[in-house]
Amino acid sequence: MHQSGLGKTPQERTKQVEENEAFVHRYDAYVPVDQANTKLAKWVRQGAKIVYLSSHQNDQNVKKDIKVLKKYNFPEAPVLYRQKTETYAQIAERAMPDILIEDDCKSIGGAIAMTYPHISPLRKRMIHSIVVKEFSGIDDLPDDLQALPCF
Repeated sequence: MHQSGLGKTPQERTKQVEENEAFVHRYDAYVPVDQANTKLAKWVRQGAKIVYLSSHQNDQNVKKDIKVLKKYNFPEAPVLYRQKTETYAQIAERAMPDILIEDDCKSIGGAIAMTYPHISPLRKRMIHSIVVKEFSGIDDLPDDLQALPCF
């Protein structure tokens, strides 16, 4: 999330995005939402293979994402992003994760901006969806992969 969201509630963070605050666009200064990096590391130790999906569409901004992931010790994993007219759903269908965790995209339109709702029905049967509230992070999800709500 944007650094100016530190110490704010998820609702306040959403409002910052809706009001298009300047710091929201400082991608190289992003920080983890709560302990997301620690949670992902726990899952990786249990055998999870992580793939990140960036909101960016150019190498320069994706490099900023990768820099932030490294800075905050997120598990090393591929960072996928949309090419030209590609959609998030197309990337997800190409990656075919067992589980897709995404936020509800409240500040940018809700389900219309999410990935899972736009995945083809056939592929949806093979991908489990977990939706978290925007800027609330994944801390409330179980540490044990087998305890995730899709198992």
